Amino acid sequence: MCNSNSNEQTALTAPDKKIVRALQEDFPLCEEPYKILAERAGIDEEKFLERVKDFLREKKIRKMGAVLQHRTAGFKSNALCVWNVPPEKLLEVAEIMSAHSAVSHCYDRNPAPNWNYNLYTMIHAKSREECDAIIAELSKLTGITNFQALYSKKEWKKTAMKYFDDEPSTNDE
Repeated sequence: MCNSNSNEQTALTAPDKKIVRALQEDFPLCEEPYKILAERAGIDEEKFLERVKDFLREKKIRKMGAVLQHRTAGFKSNALCVWNVPPEKLLEVAEIMSAHSAVSHCYDRNPAPNWNYNLYTMIHAKSREECDAIIAELSKLTGITNFQALYSKKEWKKTAMKYFDDEPSTNDE
């Protein structure tokens, strides 16, 4: 890990690894979630928050985010919609599409031979018909008519990267 104050490499300490492990678990849905996370790490909440801020400042962690289990939330249909957008309109179109409430991801990619699509959106809806309607709406809003909707047939288990899980907790002391 790179310390922001110097060019030296700094390793995470055993207590730091406990904090990372706590952050990797499900976020507690309660009034004081960081207190629970701190308890999981075996330290007080103030010290926990201080170290998390240090991690962010030192770029040891980049972000924290939520993962919506969209099927559990009622969104039974989802499509990766790929769009062929003129390069000069890419930013404008991406801004319009990413602002739509049904779009969870929007990113550009370089086209490939026999695959001219350069903008990808992930769209979630309660039904395939609703997905189709959202795609039609996005097409109308942006004027982009060259697209394909790739519907999911199976949902694969989503898991996040886990760090330090293979280390026995007895080595953390």
